[in-house]
Amino acid sequence: MVIANYHTHTTRCNHAKGSERDYIETAIEKGFEVIGFSDHTPQPYPPDVRSRIRMDMSQLPDYVETLLKLRDEYKEEIRVLIGYEVEYSTAYFEKLLTELGKYPYDYLIMGQHFVPDEVTGFYTGAATDEEEKLAVYTDLVIEGMETGKFLYLAHPDLIRFTGDPEVYTNHMRRIIAHSVQNHYPLEVNMYGFTDYRWYPNDLFFSLASEMGASFVFACDAHDPELVRQPEESVEFMEFLNRNNIKAFENENLLQKLQTLQK
Repeated sequence: MVIANYHTHTTRCNHAKGSERDYIETAIEKGFEVIGFSDHTPQPYPPDVRSRIRMDMSQLPDYVETLLKLRDEYKEEIRVLIGYEVEYSTAYFEKLLTELGKYPYDYLIMGQHFVPDEVTGFYTGAATDEEEKLAVYTDLVIEGMETGKFLYLAHPDLIRFTGDPEVYTNHMRRIIAHSVQNHYPLEVNMYGFTDYRWYPNDLFFSLASEMGASFVFACDAHDPELVRQPEESVEFMEFLNRNNIKAFENENLLQKLQTLQK
């Protein structure tokens, strides 16, 4: 059973619903011991650029203050962590770290929805058979992991490649190899099960399991009702476990958190 979830959103991203308290109380009801909020991070974009899928930089103080108060209020019932789901980009990353560092937070996860970034790039969830897009996605993800700033890689199989499976395998093998060599967990995104998406991708996770990767199961909750472990994820866990008995890192990530915070 999954008892630690590090992927939870808030209404600040403009496509989630429910209060932070609702998410926390649902997590307690479902038996979670850890709930980590990792809303879509704001980005230090030029003044004329406004994103419709993430909080604004001006909302950072309220995000952190709200979660700090709830962390203290619920400290006897559940561990509340403060994080962000980050789009890694060479154009904005260093400035973003500076802005985030002005307030306390526990961790970052990398969720690469755009390549090379939201302003100039393409959405990785749009179906494509172009190997060039697959390759630049892979390169950027590896570059982001190499910064050492992230707790894990969210939905690594978000890239929606519809071309030759062998081409897909060749590039995804590079991401997986890097994750194995650097003990870097890959997320099994349970929202994909509840929303009937193209991920989790069986081909990706079969390969990752065979290569000895470690995995994190995460709700990616945009609704308090999604703070749960769907039945499909239990079956998927059993599928992965047949090849990799030590695959699941949800609780072990607390140790990695302490390392990142030093």
